[in-house]
Amino acid sequence: MPCLELAFTHGPMAAAVLVRGAIAWANVPFAHALGLDPRVCQGKRLLELLPPEGARVRLPAAGCSASYRTRIAGAPVRVDLSAAPGGRERPVGVLLSPHLDDADTTANRALLTLSREAAAARTDRELVAAVVHALEVLFPGRSFCIRLVDPKTFALTAIEAHGRLRSRGARGADRIALRRAAILRTGLSEEALRAGGVEIAERDEPILEGCQTARVVPLAAGGTLYGAINLESQRGRSANTEADEPWLLHVANQAAQGLRNLRSIEELTFFKNYLEELIENANALIVVANRDREILVFNRAITRLTGFSREHALEEDLLSLVSDVDRDQAMRVFSRSLAGEAVTNVELRLALRSGGEARVSVNTAPVYGSSGAVEGFIAIGQDLTLLRAMEERAEHAQKLAGFGQLAAGIVHEINNPLTTITAYSDNLIERLSRAEHDPGDLEKLRRISDAGQRILRFSRDLSAYARPSDAKTESVDLAAILDQAAQMCEPVLRASGAKLERGFQPVPAIAGNKGSLLQVFVNLITNAAQALRGSGTVRLELEKSGGSVVARVRDDGCGMPEEVKARAFEPFFTTKPDGRGSGLGLSIVQGIVGRHAGEISVESQDGVGTTFTVSLPRRAKGPIARPAPRS
Repeated sequence: MPCLELAFTHGPMAAAVLVRGAIAWANVPFAHALGLDPRVCQGKRLLELLPPEGARVRLPAAGCSASYRTRIAGAPVRVDLSAAPGGRERPVGVLLSPHLDDADTTANRALLTLSREAAAARTDRELVAAVVHALEVLFPGRSFCIRLVDPKTFALTAIEAHGRLRSRGARGADRIALRRAAILRTGLSEEALRAGGVEIAERDEPILEGCQTARVVPLAAGGTLYGAINLESQRGRSANTEADEPWLLHVANQAAQGLRNLRSIEELTFFKNYLEELIENANALIVVANRDREILVFNRAITRLTGFSREHALEEDLLSLVSDVDRDQAMRVFSRSLAGEAVTNVELRLALRSGGEARVSVNTAPVYGSSGAVEGFIAIGQDLTLLRAMEERAEHAQKLAGFGQLAAGIVHEINNPLTTITAYSDNLIERLSRAEHDPGDLEKLRRISDAGQRILRFSRDLSAYARPSDAKTESVDLAAILDQAAQMCEPVLRASGAKLERGFQPVPAIAGNKGSLLQVFVNLITNAAQALRGSGTVRLELEKSGGSVVARVRDDGCGMPEEVKARAFEPFFTTKPDGRGSGLGLSIVQGIVGRHAGEISVESQDGVGTTFTVSLPRRAKGPIARPAPRS
C-alpha cells in the first residue's frame, strides 16, 4: 500500500502498453504500483498481474475501451483499457487509478450529481453532458448512446454516442425501437408511438458497432417520450443487463424530468415572447404599471401617439403622461384599480412630446401576483383625438349650416327691396334723361342701379351655389364657370390684395353639372386668395388637351411643404387656424372631379406658390354619380 500511494502521489499516472495481452512497456509509476522493477514487467500478461474481480474480462476490440476492477495489496484499483484502431497487432493502453469508494457509494453519488446538474441545465447539450458523466461513472468501459426526439413528431433532434454507430442499413440510430415491457412501465401510449414511427420490439437490439447485447430504456415523463438511452456490451464481454437496468432507469427518469422541465421552459418562453409581441404590435394603447405607478410595459401604439420612446417611459410615473387638467381624475382611476376594481370608459387627455394633447378612452384592470395580492394595473386605451375632432368639426359644420339657412332667408328678404330699388332707379334714369336733368344726378342714379344689380347677381349666384346640386348633366362652358366663380370670390380676393389674371384659350364645352363645378372652382380660388401674403396674383388658365379640357388655378403665395402637399386632399386635414377651415374643402373638390370622371392634381413649392390642375373629359363617361346623402 505505501508503494501504491507513493506512485500516485509523487509521479504521473501509472500507464502501460499491451501487445497481444502482454506488457510491452510500463512506466515507473506502473511498476512501482505493482512493487516491481519496470524491466521485470515487460512480457508479463496483464490479466495475470492484475486479475479482475468478479466476471471474466476480455481485451477491448479495435477502437473500443473497457475497464475492470482489481486489487493491489488489498487496495481497490480500477484498470482502464483503450484499444487503438488497427489490425491484430493493435496496442492497448492501460491506466491504473485508485478506486477507494465501493460501488454503491459511487453510484449514489453519481445519481446525486446527475440530479443537481439536470435541474441546473438550461440547454439539451448541458443535460446530455450530465447524463454522459453519470453513465461513465455507473457503467465504466461500457458503450452507450443517448438519443433525444421531438415529443410531438418523435423526429430525432440530438444524439450522443460513446462508440461507433452502425450504418443505416442495419437498425440505425435514426430508428427508435422500444420493448413493450419498457413502454408499459413508463405509461407511454403504444398506439401513439406506432403512429409516430417508433417500433415496438420484444427484445432490445444494439445500434453500436462491436456490441452484441443492449438494454434500451425510454426517456419518458408524464406519458410523453423525449428520447431513449442505449446501454450496450461489446462482443466477448459478459454483462448482466438485468442488474444494469435499475441504475439505468434511475438515470433515464432524472434525464426525462430534466428534459420535461426544459420543454416547459421553452414553451413558457415562447408563450411569453408571443404575448410580448402581441402587446407590442396591438393597435390598442397598452400600459402596465406597478403599485408605485412606475411604467413596466409601454407598447408601440402609445409610443406613436405620444412621441415618447419606451426607454424614456419605462420606470417613469404614469401620471407624468397625463395632462395636468386630468391628473386628479387619473389618480382616482388608478387608485381604484390598485384596490382591485376594473374601471371602464374613462376619457383622459395625454400630453404629447411635440406639445398639445391627445384624447383617449381608457379601461383599467388590476394585475394580481402569485400571492393573490394586487401588484399593479394594466391600462388599455383607444385614441379618440380624430373622433373628437370630427365631432367638433361636424358641430361647427352644423352651425355653419344654420348660418347658411339664416343667410338664405336674409338674401331672400334683401332681394325684394333691391328689386324695387333697381326698378325705380332705372325708371328715374330713363325719365330724367329725357328731361335732360343734371348729368351729375343721373350718374349717381346709374351708380345706385349698378350697385343694386351687382348685389342681385351676387345673391342669385350665392343662392345657386348653396342650393343642393342634383346629378343632372348638361353642356357646361368652363370659361363662364371660372368667371362666375371669380365674381363670387371677389370679396376674398379684394381682402387678400390679390390681382386676378385670366389666360383662357378657346375650349369646347364639356358635359357636367354646373352647380358642382362652380363649387370646385370657388373653393380653389378661395384657397389661392388665402394663400397670398398681403398681395400677389391669382391666375386662372383654361386650355384644351387631347380629349379633355384643363383648368388651372395658380397663385404665387406661401406654397406648401412636401408633408402638407402629401395630405392636401385628406379629409379633415387643414393648416388653417381653428375656426377658419374644416379640412373638407379639397376632399369634396376631389370627390366632385372624380364623379365627373376627371382628375385633380397639385404642384406646390414652399414659399413659391401653388397650382391646382383640373382635367375634365369633353364628354361624360356615363351619368354623374349622385353624392351619397349625408346623415
